[in-house]
Amino acid sequence: MEKTDLELLEKIAELHSIPEGSFNIRKNGARLIGNSTAEIRIEPKEDNKGIDIYVAPGVKNKSVHIPVIVTEGNFHDVTYNDFYIGEDADVTIIAGCGIHNPSSGESGHDGIHTFHLGERSAVRYVERHYARGDGKVSRQVFNPVTKVFMEKGSRMDMETTQLGGVTYTDRLTEATLGEDAKLFIKEKLFTEKEEQAISRFSVTLKGKNSTSDVVSRSVARDNSKQEFYSDVIGENECFGHVECDGILLDGARIISTPRIDAASPDASLVHEAAVGKIAGEQLVKLMSLGLTEKEAEEAVIKGFLN
Repeated sequence: MEKTDLELLEKIAELHSIPEGSFNIRKNGARLIGNSTAEIRIEPKEDNKGIDIYVAPGVKNKSVHIPVIVTEGNFHDVTYNDFYIGEDADVTIIAGCGIHNPSSGESGHDGIHTFHLGERSAVRYVERHYARGDGKVSRQVFNPVTKVFMEKGSRMDMETTQLGGVTYTDRLTEATLGEDAKLFIKEKLFTEKEEQAISRFSVTLKGKNSTSDVVSRSVARDNSKQEFYSDVIGENECFGHVECDGILLDGARIISTPRIDAASPDASLVHEAAVGKIAGEQLVKLMSLGLTEKEAEEAVIKGFLN
């Protein structure tokens, strides 16, 4: 792999070398390198671009890396990945995409991921997006789609992060939860300059005692724009919570539209949304410790997004 490849992989997957076990690294629309094991099989699709990942029942404390990198200009990659998680399995999946666009055109990636969680299985899913371009005229675009189907007693913890260089993104996450299933989503988002980001979450709590918690933390600065949409539907005795907190700086804009739909009298659904500027007393306190105003602002932002 080239130096740029390694830099991108470190950013999105914290990889400093080839990982052990099962993994698949994709570059510019094709498989670069990978490995499959009996516990976690990775198979290329026969009818589409992408891979199928099979986690065997009962597998515990294993991880699989499936990062994507794009290093060509005027190139848009699309991949379809399907995950089949066996009963009682417990696995961590590290995904995400890094783009280095050397051109003055547009480079992008659309990752369409579908998860099928078997009964009592547990998945920690980490997805990071990072991009860098060649000057002001290049564009880096992400349009990820994540669909989740959760069977009885399964659990998914999803962490999505986008903290720099992405010109435009439109993220769609849909989930359907069965009985006793639990879904926890934490989004961290940072936009600047003229960047635009759209986040859309749709969760259907179908099974009895199903639970979902969607939390978004975002910072928008310069002339960037963010839109957050959430739709939680409770069709049974269940609990759903949505929280969107944003910090607004300069001439940026944040639009938050939470929606809850209690389709059962036993559904308990809550949404919260708050957007505002950094509190002046926070800056004053940090500046009293010797930080400049800019350093104090960056410290508050870093702490907010952690």
